[in-house]
Amino acid sequence: MAHGPSCSAACGIFPDRGTNPCPLHLQANSQPLRHQGSPPVSFIEQRGRRAMSMTKSAGGPQGAVDLKLDLKPSSESAKKLQNKDSSFLDGSPSESPDLETTKGITAFQALVHLVKGNIGTGVLGLPLAMKNAGILVGPLSLLAMGFISCHCMHILVRCAQRFCHRLNKPFMDYGDTVMHGLEASPSTWLRNHAHWGRRIVSFFLIVTQMGFCCVYIVFLADNLKQVVEAVNSTTNNCHYNRTVILTPTMDSRLYMLAFLPFLVLLVFVRNLRALSIFSLLANITMLVSLIIITQSIIQGIPDPSRLPLVANWKTYSLFFGTAVFSFESIGVVLPLENKMKDARRFPVILSLGMSIVTALYISIGTLGYLRFGNDIKASITLNLPNCWLYQSVKILYIIGILCTYALQFYVPAEIIIPFATSQVLKRWALPLELFIRLAMVSLTCILAILIPRLDLVLSLVGSLSSSALALIIPPLLEITTYYSEGMSPITIIKDALISILGFVGFVMGTYQALEELIQSEDPLTFSNSTIFIQ
Repeated sequence: MAHGPSCSAACGIFPDRGTNPCPLHLQANSQPLRHQGSPPVSFIEQRGRRAMSMTKSAGGPQGAVDLKLDLKPSSESAKKLQNKDSSFLDGSPSESPDLETTKGITAFQALVHLVKGNIGTGVLGLPLAMKNAGILVGPLSLLAMGFISCHCMHILVRCAQRFCHRLNKPFMDYGDTVMHGLEASPSTWLRNHAHWGRRIVSFFLIVTQMGFCCVYIVFLADNLKQVVEAVNSTTNNCHYNRTVILTPTMDSRLYMLAFLPFLVLLVFVRNLRALSIFSLLANITMLVSLIIITQSIIQGIPDPSRLPLVANWKTYSLFFGTAVFSFESIGVVLPLENKMKDARRFPVILSLGMSIVTALYISIGTLGYLRFGNDIKASITLNLPNCWLYQSVKILYIIGILCTYALQFYVPAEIIIPFATSQVLKRWALPLELFIRLAMVSLTCILAILIPRLDLVLSLVGSLSSSALALIIPPLLEITTYYSEGMSPITIIKDALISILGFVGFVMGTYQALEELIQSEDPLTFSNSTIFIQ
């Protein structure tokens, strides 16, 4: 459900600002230039190149913040972003790592950040994803998807390095890379509309991050509802020896509304240093919770022969959306590559990190489905025994997700707010910003209420936006970048097939999720079942 405002997404949404660089790259800009394994450039030479590139970009389209729908923010907003703490931490391990603010990170640190950037709430929904695919097809599909996602990340890194080399830039974010890729394409129409590449990336980043926020609200409501229902029947015995019917309580949608005031207070925190404290707390609580969950699901696995090898093809599209959602961390690879002391080692680190993540996803998804079978719920935390140990896991995850919400919210806020405040007088900028923050957090709460099934929210967000960022755009980017230099037909066919796969998943996953929502007479029944075997 992973996948998680993030620093990764933030690095994807802050393009090169000329004299106002992205706050997440303030430290990165001080590093030597690295291009496709070439030796490091001296500090003085790098500064000279940067000065030339800044001078050129100041008067060109790169000087504008196209990411905010191709509109410039106010000078006050740009200065504010430049002065913010560059150690922007994402409390969700799923969507963004806390990048080092040193001059460079080691290969091991990059590996830790990459693994942390993939693992988050998405992993809790993988057991249900396995049910939607089958006990045989699910793990094999997840393995294939992990390999393809890793390959697309490598494509993005290579294309970014190529344009850094051409343009003498110290770094290149996702939006810039796509824009320059379109500028390098043989099609005149694509070159003339290259700025739309950055806009498209910005749009999908907004959808993805707002989707994360909706998922978090549903997750908070479902788990808190279950904890409250279990208070009177919770015991110290965590063995499954009797049936417990939990005490009915209020509707999940009322729990969502109850969380809204706390979420509003969190998103009103505009200082990144303060948000990093919430990030640290979220990471600790999630790590402890994941360890307890893992040791729970490996106990008492029943005979797997009762589970179908292949599920219905209609539900497979739901598996696709959830799996892509979990692997959605492609935005983190470029800032990590730029922060490494020796960027030539990054491809090996990327492959190793994604192998670890894929293996962990397959293990938890498969074991969770084997353990709970057809009774598996939208989040595996909802299947945990009704004892205080596992109730504490839910509480810890609630704290972690609550702390992470503001960090996920930060990305779309920094895309939308600077543009809006630049249109009004300075004295109205702060009231307008607070109003927009209130409106945006209310929107995520409304959307969560309208789509309260956690599994369908995950699949919908994954199919709608994550598939575009992770599977559709990178292969097309490789074609536009290298086609004029000559590409083998096999490479073109390979890229076309990956993009087609992503597009089919995009269409089918979105359609199936919407159809499930329409046909469901009681959308709350599935995610809020109140019967446990203890």
